[in-house]
Amino acid sequence: MLQRTHSIPGLVLRDHTFDLPLDYQNPGTRLSVFAREVVAPGKRDADLPYLVYFQGGPGFGAPRPMGNNGWLARALQDYRVLLLDQRGTGRSTPVTAQTLGHFVDAKSQADYLMHFRADNIVRDAEAIRLQLTDGKPWSILGQSYGGFCALRYLSAAPDGLREVLITGGIPSLTRPVDDVYRATFARVIAKNRQFYARYPGDGQRVRDIVDHLLQHVVRLPGGGRLTAARFLQLGLQFGMADGFEAVHYLMEDAFLVLPDGQRVLNWNFLTQVEQAQSFDTNPIYALLHEACYTQQAASQWSADRLLTEFPEFALQGPGPVLFTGEMIFPWMFECYSQLQPLKEAAHLLAQTAAWPNLYDVDRLRHNAVPVAAAVYHDDMYVHRQFSEETANLVPNIRLWVTNEYEHNGLRMDGGPVLARLLAMVRGEI
Repeated sequence: MLQRTHSIPGLVLRDHTFDLPLDYQNPGTRLSVFAREVVAPGKRDADLPYLVYFQGGPGFGAPRPMGNNGWLARALQDYRVLLLDQRGTGRSTPVTAQTLGHFVDAKSQADYLMHFRADNIVRDAEAIRLQLTDGKPWSILGQSYGGFCALRYLSAAPDGLREVLITGGIPSLTRPVDDVYRATFARVIAKNRQFYARYPGDGQRVRDIVDHLLQHVVRLPGGGRLTAARFLQLGLQFGMADGFEAVHYLMEDAFLVLPDGQRVLNWNFLTQVEQAQSFDTNPIYALLHEACYTQQAASQWSADRLLTEFPEFALQGPGPVLFTGEMIFPWMFECYSQLQPLKEAAHLLAQTAAWPNLYDVDRLRHNAVPVAAAVYHDDMYVHRQFSEETANLVPNIRLWVTNEYEHNGLRMDGGPVLARLLAMVRGEI
């Protein structure tokens, strides 16, 4: 375990790098997992319990702290915070098109990628806990997919947990992947209606962009192709507090008229679209998103199959064109430049049923670890009803169901959100 310590105003930061097995059942191949420990100045040597942060995603590194603010400021009053770069992300051994390109074939890539779900993320966390705490249990905070990791932790290693906090991330324990995406499509349709009610003039603007992309081959600055379907993936942002505005303002200068009268898509617009989409830089998100829900079953490209059940998403026809949301489609591995080399591996992952169970339902029925969770009533990404089903099955989960926040409530108003969850888990409210 390598360590390095430095300070910025308001924070003392210590970097940890852990050497861990890729496959805990068959140790051999190793990978590194990075975690950044954060403590308030003056508390560097204090005997503080750990709070481990599990990032949403999958496939995204932990936040990089810029100062003592937001939810982190509240956490540092009581804890030593550990920001975990889940395996394959951030400064941990990365999963990218470049690193996966060293495998001999797509099957080797797929076999490797099957070790990057929540089950092994939790195994990493447990191995790290034993090194950092002398075996003492610690607290965890899971945002979105980080909440999925938290339920896996409760299922697999509850003795390692003192308390659990979750924001927008209680999954279904047993529902098949198709149930998840049917619910997701319905919520995305509702978000589209809200978007066009707020910005009715954008209906024609979106239609114009889609028609242009259906008629022209448009390349993005990074080399990928902007198709109509890829453009409509901007709806992924609709579940965030500022998502409608982000998409609306991005489209304001979509077209440019050249001196010769030709109407083209503005290079600035194309750049902003590319920057708003993270599939190239975070390929785990596309490769393993459906696998977040698969247990002893194959996803078989669930979102793509189910799209035909929702004619509202047709590119041509009456009414406004609808944006899609948090869905993964096979065509993405043709138009995103960094996903193209992973196309065959993605198909293998979608076809395999060799995914182990993520949750031990019987064990969870006897949960004794206190859990407090914020469930966002209108959450576009994690279906509220499924979260409530899980909470009804697992004892010692206290829910705060609210429509005050969207899915990114922890980022937008982290101090009050975390303070309420801490009061709940401690029985103060």
